[in-house]
Amino acid sequence: MSSYFVALINIHDPVRYEQYLGGFDAVFEKFKGQVVSVEDNPKVLEGEWPAERTVLIRFPNDQELRRWYESSEYQQLARHRQEASVASIAIISGRD
Repeated sequence: MSSYFVALINIHDPVRYEQYLGGFDAVFEKFKGQVVSVEDNPKVLEGEWPAERTVLIRFPNDQELRRWYESSEYQQLARHRQEASVASIAIISGRD
């Protein structure tokens, strides 16, 4: 069953966040995920959207998502994101 990585991100240090983005593709390409969407201006249908940036990444399963997220390469890179932003991140199960 597919698993989705969903991140709602508010960036307070764009320069530092660029360091995260600059290394993202090199780390991510080693895993079996697909970036589905990175959206800075979602079209909100109801209520208020709580983040500046929304990221949606699909993985074939929860194990592959966790293999990427928990990898030493990603965790080392994620420090840039964590210091440059505030994020709410969740794993959402797909309905295959």
